[in-house]
Parts: sequence; C-alpha cells; structure tokens
Amino acid sequence: MTDLVLSQLTDPFRIGLIIALVVTMIRTSAVTGRALPLALGVVFVAVILPTTMPGGAASLSNAILAGLISNLIILGLVLAIAALVARLRR
Repeated sequence: MTDLVLSQLTDPFRIGLIIALVVTMIRTSAVTGRALPLALGVVFVAVILPTTMPGGAASLSNAILAGLISNLIILGLVLAIAALVARLRR
C-alpha cells in the first residue's frame, strides 16, 4: 500500500488535476464555497484515475483508498502554496 501511495504522489497527471481543482475552487469560491468542491474533487480524482487508466496489480478498492490518501497529501501542499502566494501578493 505504501508503494502505491508513493507512486501516486509522483503522478504528474494527478498533481495537475489537484492543482486545477484548487485554481477552480479559488475562482468559484464565492458561488460554490470551498469545502464541498474540494472534497468532491478529491474523491472524483481518486476514483476516476484507477478506473480509467490501466493500473498495476493493486485491486480497485486499494487503488482508490491510496488515491484518497495521496490526493489529500497533494491537496494540503497545493493549498499551502496557494495561501503563501496569496499572502505574498498582498
């Protein structure tokens, strides 16, 4: 499981999707809020990637669980960088 999470943490497509999720959340937060779009986006990316891309030997449930963990880690880093950028712009 640890190997699966580590491989997903370095997946550039997953990282790009999470960055796009945060950018979209920032632009639309006045209308849609912040927590619900982020939560749904993290779950969406965790489910859609293993179901559409050919994976390794891991089962689908393990791949989705590892995806949730890695997405939350990536999301935390991206949100921290976005907060830092917003603070530096002020």
